[in-house]
Amino acid sequence: MPKPFNAWITGTWLLLTSPVLPAQSLPVSEGVDRVGVHSEEGWAVRYVGASSLMTGFGALPELAPGEWLLAGELGHIPSLSARQQEVGLGGIKQEDLNKSPIFGRVRGWMGLPGGWVAELGYTPPLEIDGAKPVDLFAAAVGKRFSVGERAALSLRALGQHGAARGDITCSDHLVGRDVEANPFRCARPSDDRIALSYYGLEATGSWRFADWEAHLTGGTVRYEPEVQVNAQLESYIERIRLINRGQMPYFALGAQQNSGTWRFGAELLYVPLDVRRDGGPLENDPLWSLRLSLRWRP
Repeated sequence: MPKPFNAWITGTWLLLTSPVLPAQSLPVSEGVDRVGVHSEEGWAVRYVGASSLMTGFGALPELAPGEWLLAGELGHIPSLSARQQEVGLGGIKQEDLNKSPIFGRVRGWMGLPGGWVAELGYTPPLEIDGAKPVDLFAAAVGKRFSVGERAALSLRALGQHGAARGDITCSDHLVGRDVEANPFRCARPSDDRIALSYYGLEATGSWRFADWEAHLTGGTVRYEPEVQVNAQLESYIERIRLINRGQMPYFALGAQQNSGTWRFGAELLYVPLDVRRDGGPLENDPLWSLRLSLRWRP
C-alpha cells in the first residue's frame, strides 16, 4: 500500500479516536462583579433596560370598573457604534449589543373601583439575531385627576420582572474566525442573560385639543439589572455575574388620539445615561427612542 495512503489512514484513525475535551472538563471562571453606575458596563446594562421601560404612554384612560382596552406598542432601539459597544472587561472588549432594532409589547388596561386603573404588559419571546426576552412582564397601577376641562394629571406606580437572553459576549458571527476577528477565542455562541427588573413612580400631565391629547411624562425607577455571562472560550468557561443598582430617571413627550375605537399614539422617550469612558470626564450618552402605539377600545 502506498505510504501517502497509509499516512492518510493513520491520521484519520487518530483524529476519529482521539478524545474530544468536553465543555464540562474545561476550567470555569466564576465570580460576582459589582460594576459602577457610570462604568462602561453599567452604562450598557442601563441602556438595554431603558429600552424596555413601560411608560404610561400618555394619560391614564378613563375607565369605569370592569372596562378595558388593549394596545400593541413598538419602540425603536438606536444602533450603537463600535466605540459604544466597547464595554466588556472595563471598556476594552467589544460586546454585540446591536440585536433587535425594536422593542415591543402588548398591554392591557382595566378600570378599578375608585377611579383606579390597572395595567399589565407582556413582551412575547420572539428571537431576533440570537436574542429574545424571557418571561418579561410589566405592571402598573395609577389614577387620573382632572385639572380643569382639558387638562389632567396621571400618577402611576410601575414595575417590571423578567429577562432577556442572547449571544452578547461571544456572538455567533465570531465563532470560527481568526484571532484578529476573535481575539478572545470564543469557541461557541454564548448564552448570556440579563435581568430587566425595575420599579418606580411616574407623573404625566396631559392636555386635550380637538381629537388629540398631548402629554409630558417624567418618572424614575430603581433599576436592578443582573447580567449572567455564560461564554465558552477555547481554554475555559466564563460564568461571571455582573450586578448594577441605581436610580434611572426618564422623560417622554408625545400625543395620541382620544376618540374612536382605534387610537394611534406616538411619543419620544429620553433617558439620560451618564458614562465615564477611558478614565475621562463624565458624559451623558442617553437613549432616545421613538415609540408608537395602537390601542383598541371596544
